[in-house]
Amino acid sequence: MDFEPSDDQRLLVESVTRMLGDTYSFAQRKTYMALPEGYSPAIWSQFAEQGLLGLPFAEEYGGFGGGAQEVMLVMQAFGRVLVLEPYFPTIVLGGTAVNVAGSAEQKQAILPAIAEGSLKLAFAHNERQARYDLTDVVTTAKRNGSGWVLDGSKTIVSHGEAADKIIVSARTGGDRYDEDGITLFLVDATASGVARRGYLSRDDTRAADISLSNVSVSAADVLGEVGKGLPIIQRVIEAGIAATAGETVGAMEAMNEMTLEYSKTRVQFGNPIGSYQVVQHRLADMFMTQEQGRSMAMLATMSIDNPDQAARAHDIALAKVGIGQAGRYVSQSAVQMHGGIGMTEEYAVGHYFRRCMVIERLFGDPAYYLARLAAEVG
Repeated sequence: MDFEPSDDQRLLVESVTRMLGDTYSFAQRKTYMALPEGYSPAIWSQFAEQGLLGLPFAEEYGGFGGGAQEVMLVMQAFGRVLVLEPYFPTIVLGGTAVNVAGSAEQKQAILPAIAEGSLKLAFAHNERQARYDLTDVVTTAKRNGSGWVLDGSKTIVSHGEAADKIIVSARTGGDRYDEDGITLFLVDATASGVARRGYLSRDDTRAADISLSNVSVSAADVLGEVGKGLPIIQRVIEAGIAATAGETVGAMEAMNEMTLEYSKTRVQFGNPIGSYQVVQHRLADMFMTQEQGRSMAMLATMSIDNPDQAARAHDIALAKVGIGQAGRYVSQSAVQMHGGIGMTEEYAVGHYFRRCMVIERLFGDPAYYLARLAAEVG
């Protein structure tokens, strides 16, 4: 894949960067956090007007026919300002699930509504006991005539309380850890038996725990093939890892710029701290680590469309380890270089640090993926 941006991609980045520059200062972000939704509905509407919500969808569904590279570029811009809006769960996670597994009717009903900003999705797969095991599903779906009845619970669902529809994984067959027997369902968030408890995550974004008690869905709400949901879930997670890798690169760029500027203005022992060689070495290390992380984000993006599942999973694991380690080093170094002010809520660098730490553990931490890579050669 050629990673030199095309003219259209440059225009996309310039457009998104300009919009965020006008609307997403750190002070403005704090006001969005204080809104009941935990983000700005007005900004969400601007995303729709600029075509960002339909970016990866086919033109026949109201989209722009973009791909993983365009999504990575947008997420990188979002990472530079720590965007709070539910772009990631709606477009990347939910949108990927519908794109990969949805029927023509489901795509026609869902994707244009997402693109115009009137429909938000959440992807509810994680369960409290599962940790990072995608096969560990105890939420059940049982036949009820031509439909299904869902019972169980999901945890840490990104923007789960804001979603209009929730994509829920449930076991329709097999035992707890079986790869077969997992099915995805489209559940109306206001359906009887659905309860959501929203809360603020450590990175300032919203999440929710969702319980399902005797929730009825129809056969038309099944996403993909019954009992064959795991490959879809894996594709969704891979898309999520690639997108958040791009977001981490944007966050690292912002932290490096902030730290460089701080080193020029913070005076210690009569000189700017940036004049000391040890500080210069750390700044150089942070920049090199950022660029290594960028390479890992590119690897993840390049791997998304690889039809070889094993090769795709291998490259995604490599990228997850690399971007996690890079984000940790740069964010920790940025906080340390700022000293005490870096630990305060009023200063932005600590918020970037927390977002990078959440991303590092999202869908599995580096140790988990290192163990998977070791198993391949063991």
